[in-house]
Amino acid sequence: MKSLQQLVFNNTYSQLPSLFGTSVTPQPLSNPYLISVNPHIAKLLELDINAIQSDDFVNIFSGNDTLAGFDPIAMKYTGHQFGQYNPDLGDGRGLLLGEVQTSHGKKWDIHLKGSGLTPYSRMGDGRAVIRSSIREYLASAAMAGLGIPTSHALAVIGSDTHVCREKQEFGATLIRVSESHIRFGHFEYLFYTQQHDQLRLLADYVIQHHFPECQQVEKPYAALFEQVCENTAKMIAHWQAVGFAHGVMNTDNMSILGLTFDYGPYGFLDDYNPGYICNHSDYSGRYAFNQQPSIGLWNLSALGYALAPIIDKSDIEHALEIYQHQLQMHYSKLMRQKLGLFDSQEQDNELFQQLFNLLKQQSIDYTLFFRTLSMLSQDELDNASSHFSSLSENTTAIDEWLADYKKRISNTDDQQRLALMLKSNPKYILRNYLAQLAIDGAEQGNFTFVENLLTVLHDPFDEHPNFEDLADLPPKWGKELEISCSS
Repeated sequence: MKSLQQLVFNNTYSQLPSLFGTSVTPQPLSNPYLISVNPHIAKLLELDINAIQSDDFVNIFSGNDTLAGFDPIAMKYTGHQFGQYNPDLGDGRGLLLGEVQTSHGKKWDIHLKGSGLTPYSRMGDGRAVIRSSIREYLASAAMAGLGIPTSHALAVIGSDTHVCREKQEFGATLIRVSESHIRFGHFEYLFYTQQHDQLRLLADYVIQHHFPECQQVEKPYAALFEQVCENTAKMIAHWQAVGFAHGVMNTDNMSILGLTFDYGPYGFLDDYNPGYICNHSDYSGRYAFNQQPSIGLWNLSALGYALAPIIDKSDIEHALEIYQHQLQMHYSKLMRQKLGLFDSQEQDNELFQQLFNLLKQQSIDYTLFFRTLSMLSQDELDNASSHFSSLSENTTAIDEWLADYKKRISNTDDQQRLALMLKSNPKYILRNYLAQLAIDGAEQGNFTFVENLLTVLHDPFDEHPNFEDLADLPPKWGKELEISCSS
């Protein structure tokens, strides 16, 4: 494992023309302190955990010091926000500090969120607060634990710097780690400013560093777009299967690699509600849970439009069809795994629809229903009412569905079915009220709850007997939390 000074940087993005971003020096936080560090992300970077827990680390990643190899850049991009094109976007409170290269040649962006003013801050202050930083820190850990493509977060640093939001809060920085921070909006920026040569240059850069296999085909840019469509489809299929709502699926928040990032007013389903709106600022429900697949298509269409100068229209249309096919295929596969089904049968659609209707009508907790089902053998399904009594007052309808489900799995090996279900249905998810409890503790200087959540979220399919309460049904107040973009 390496010390901070032994990190190897290879800052390829900073070698692109200056129009791709602006060099900016981070603005320091006052009296910074370490809130939490994720040891699994330290391992990704081959970084000694002791180095992260040092004063040097805190000073460097709070803007009070620097590290050889850093080349801080605020990236320039644009994008569609709630369906409207906005030309005045970019890294308004974050900086790409550098690109760390591991001993295996893997490249990781090191990004500092909450680093202060940049040319793209608009009317903002360029700061992040403890609240939003902890939410993203925990969310990225949760998604990684669930096996969903995501950006990562190495650590959260708090401070005494006052920041004004709906109330006075304290500034923080999040050290984000990702294979790339390039977004759909990077390409939209170059298209709408008619910089088509630079658009091609950026596509070449993405292919070289992330999709080298596209270099070997007749139409590399079309192959790139196809890959982006497929990766995005897989990501959103995972979201839908696990019950995750992103909340702000603007094109500037969409990763060109199909990673979940820019966590803000996200939410995991508690009671099953397909129209769940996690973002209190989303007045029209554009980004409701059940709208995410169609919004993914909308965003990819916007990206395809931006790539029109270098990709034929027919190839763009073909890639968008691939998105829809891949999304349905991967979602169906994931949902079958959640029910322990090893093959696809004609009646499965009806079985699933009846289940979704049941969950919705009785407001049954999405995660706990599937986890409970994962614990029941075929023999136990005949008298399963007691197992679901905490989730629903009316178990008669559940029993009726379970009878149909038992018929469907009658020829399935029970041990194999349960094993598949237990690794497909998490016991622990990052419910909003759990994130809020972690935030409340951290704002009072107690980081224990953050660490406890980090433990279970890394392995959400395991039992964790010391943390059983973190898998409980949420309290009523926990279902009523309002989360807005200011998070």
